[in-house]
Amino acid sequence: MDISGKSRVYGLLGDPVAHSLSPLMQNHAFQFHAIDAVYTPFHVAPDDLPAAVAGLRALDIAGVNVTIPHKEAILPLLDRIDPAAQLIGAVNTVVNKNGILSGYNTDASGFIKAVQQELTFCPTGRNVVVLGAGGACRACVVALVSAGVKSITVANRHKSRAVELVNDLQLHFPTVDFYAADYLDPFYRQSLSLADLIVNTTSVGLHGESVNFLPLENIKCSALIFDMVYSPSETPLLKNARLAGHLCADGLGMLAAQGEDAFFLWTGIRPPSGFMRKTLVSG
Repeated sequence: MDISGKSRVYGLLGDPVAHSLSPLMQNHAFQFHAIDAVYTPFHVAPDDLPAAVAGLRALDIAGVNVTIPHKEAILPLLDRIDPAAQLIGAVNTVVNKNGILSGYNTDASGFIKAVQQELTFCPTGRNVVVLGAGGACRACVVALVSAGVKSITVANRHKSRAVELVNDLQLHFPTVDFYAADYLDPFYRQSLSLADLIVNTTSVGLHGESVNFLPLENIKCSALIFDMVYSPSETPLLKNARLAGHLCADGLGMLAAQGEDAFFLWTGIRPPSGFMRKTLVSG
C-alpha cells in the first residue's frame, strides 16, 4: 500500500479500537478496487469525541466508522442524519463531503443482509424474538420491522428497557405486533415457542459465557438463531443450538455486510457480495 499526499484517509472512532477487524477488510477493499485511500483506527476517549469530530473537518478525513461508546453521542455533533439512523438513534458511519458530516447506520442493513444470506431468512410475516434492549437491539428491530416481520418480542433482563424501546417503535410501525418481556416472564417462553428467528443482541457469550436465559427446549425445531457476538471460537449459544439441530449464524457476516455498505457510502462502489466476509475468514 503506497500512501501519498493525494491518498484519502478513512478511519474508525472508538474506545477501544485495537481489536477491530475493520481496517483489515476496508484496506483490502481499497486495494482491490485500486482506490488511493487508507483506513486506520483512531482511539477516541468519550470526553474527546467533540474534538475528534472537529478534527474530521480540519484534517479532511473522508469518512469514518463509529463504534462503542460513540454511536449515540456523535449524533448532535453531525450536520445531517439519515432518517433510518435517526430512528435507530445511533450512527456507525460518517461521510465527509466538503466539510459537511452526514451520519448513517449500516448496522441495520448489514444485519438484514446477514440473516438473509447466511440463514436464508425471509422476514415477511415472520415472528421474531430479540434478546437485549440496547443499541444493537434497536438497529436489529428497525431492520426487521422495515423488512416486514409480523411480530417482534423484545426480551431483556430489565423489562422496563424493553417496554421503552417497544413503545417508541410501535408509534413508527403500527402494523407490527410488538411485545416486551423479561427473561422470567411466561410470555417470553411462549414467544420463543412461536419464533421463526431468535437474535441475541447482548454481549453474553463474547468471553465464553453461556446464554442461560435462552432455554433451547422451548424453541421449535425450525427456528433460526443469529448471535451478534462474533468469536473465533464458536460461542456456547451457537455450539448448543447446533447440537440441538438449529441452523445458526454468528456476527461475522453482519460485520462484513455493514462494512460493505459503509464502503459504498464513502466511495459509490459496492464490493462483490461476500468480499469482506471472505477477507475476514482468510485473515
